[in-house]
Order: sequence, then structure tokens, then C-alpha cells
Amino acid sequence: MKLLKSTDSASPPPVFIVGCPRSGTTLLQSLLASHSEIASFPESKFFVDLVWLPEETSRRYALGLVSKRLRSTLELFLEAVDRPDLKRKLPKLPLVQPYVHSFKLILSELTQSQDKSIWLEKTPEHLMRLKYVERYMPEARIIHIVRSGTDVVASLYDIAHRYPEHWGHTFSTVDGCIKRWTDDIAISHEYLEKPNHTLVHYEQLVANPANEVRRLCKFVGVPFEEQMIENYQVASRQLVRSRENWKASTQQAIQNTNSQKFLTIFTPEQQAHIRHAVDSVELPV
Repeated sequence: MKLLKSTDSASPPPVFIVGCPRSGTTLLQSLLASHSEIASFPESKFFVDLVWLPEETSRRYALGLVSKRLRSTLELFLEAVDRPDLKRKLPKLPLVQPYVHSFKLILSELTQSQDKSIWLEKTPEHLMRLKYVERYMPEARIIHIVRSGTDVVASLYDIAHRYPEHWGHTFSTVDGCIKRWTDDIAISHEYLEKPNHTLVHYEQLVANPANEVRRLCKFVGVPFEEQMIENYQVASRQLVRSRENWKASTQQAIQNTNSQKFLTIFTPEQQAHIRHAVDSVELPV
């Protein structure tokens, strides 16, 4: 994987973490947010709600307008980071370019308020909107995280049945979980040849977090700090919203929990079906 160096010391490029949900995005975010120069926040979902898809039939986007829900999404985000005063920076007109500019300004101000220089955004679903991230923030550096298909499917299915009001509409069936993982892996394959994209395997991250985080620090353009491995649980508390109980594992010591759910929540027939589906998918390297 290629490493980048910032050419503008006054304005380091932003960083995005993307990947299929339940692949370790919050753990990775917490580790990187423990760096003295990296600020991060709860999920903004900015690019998720920037455009209503499909773009081809979106009259609003054809006119250069953002989706109707974007403003409320950003207002909720500013409430979550306890900065409702920054709502004044949101544009009066619902135009795409002013909203992108405003989003950059807001995250930069939040970063400066922490005496840091780089902002890190983590919304897993931005994986499906990378076209817009690259179009409107071509300077961004993108970190993809992937995890074993059997374990992601098990985690998605489990969480959909424990928190149906939040997850059930998408992941209530085994085949729905399989499709999401396979679709997301295919998207990562599309982008990982680009020099501003890099890849992390969840299994390697939990097996040797220091090695993986050190490599990612080079990609971002900051020196590795030992405190990142020691303090990630502290950073995690600032990144997880109170209603996101499913992210509680980031408050615990790093450990590989692969196969535990898969072998307990699925029948042997379901396990065979899932393995057959995910084994045919080539993981990016």
C-alpha cells in the first residue's frame, strides 16, 4: 500500500474510515483518535444524506440541491458534539457546494477546539458514497476496514434482532446481511488501487494493534504514539453516542471475538449457507 505525505502543512487532509458495519470501524476510530494531532467525533452521516439516491433520478441533485434531510442530520450531529452554536455556519440555501464548504469549516473548528490539526470522520456507510467524498473532498485519505464475512454476518444479524428499531429494517434476514457484506467488499475492491486509500484487516488489527496503527500513522502523516494503544478506551467514550449500546465493546480490552457469535446464533444449516456465500468472495489485500 502506498503512503502519502501532506504537501500543505497548514491544512492537513481529512481522514475517513469506511467499511461494512460491524467490521471494527469504531475500534479503529478510537485508536486513531487517541493521537495528539487527530480529532474525531460521533458519526456525522454527512455524505449519506448529502444526496438522495439514485442520483440519476434525483431532481434535487440535478439542480445542485442537497437532500431535504441533510440540515436536520447536521443539526443532530452538532447537538451530539455539544456545539449547537455552530448551526450558524450552516448555509441558508440548500446548495451542495456551500454545504460541503460548511461541513469542512465545522469539522475544522471542532478539531481546533481540541488543539488538534487533523479531523477523522467515521461513518461506515460513507463507503457507499465514496463517489461524493472523492468529488467534493479529493484531498481526503480513506481507510477501509474489512472483517471475516462469517463474523460480520453474525454480528449484523445478532444486532438487528437485539436492536430492531435501529437495525432491523436492513439486517433482519441472513441473506440481507450476506448481501450487505459482499456489496461492501466489492466497493472496497474498486477503490483500493488509489494512493489515497488504504486497507486494514480487523483480524490483523486486533492481533497486533501497534503494528497496524503505526502503519496507519504513516498513511495519515503523523508519528506513531504509544499512548494510542493505551488510551483508545478513553477516546471511545467521546465518540459513541449514549443510545449506541451496541458499541460497548470498544470500552473493553482489544480481543478477537471472531466465530463466537457465528457458532452460537446460527443453525448448522445456516452456517453452511453463510460459509458457501462468503467463501466465494475474494477479500482485498
